[in-house]
Amino acid sequence: MLRLDFHPDIHEELTNGYLWYESKCNGLGEDFIHELESAFSAIQEIPGTWPVITKNFRRSLLKRFPYGVIYKIKEDCIFVVAVMHLSREPAYWRGRVK
Repeated sequence: MLRLDFHPDIHEELTNGYLWYESKCNGLGEDFIHELESAFSAIQEIPGTWPVITKNFRRSLLKRFPYGVIYKIKEDCIFVVAVMHLSREPAYWRGRVK
C-alpha cells in the first residue's frame, strides 16, 4: 500500500473545514474529519478507483460533505494536492502542481 503525502496547504484546508462545520453544529466538524479519514483510507487501498480529472490527477468525492480529495498516484506514494470545497474556486489547486 502506498503512503499518502500531503501538500503543505492541506492542513489549513482541513482546519478551515473543521472549524466551519463545527461552528454550525457541535460535532459536525468531527464528522467531517472522520469522513475525510475514510476517504484517505479508501484512496490508499484502491487508488485507481476514482476518475482522472486532469493530467493524471484524480478526485474522490465525499459522500456527506461537498468536498473532493484531489490526488495523484506516483511511483512511491499518493500525493494529495487538495481537499477542496466543490463550489469555491474549483481550479485553485492547479497552482500547487508543477
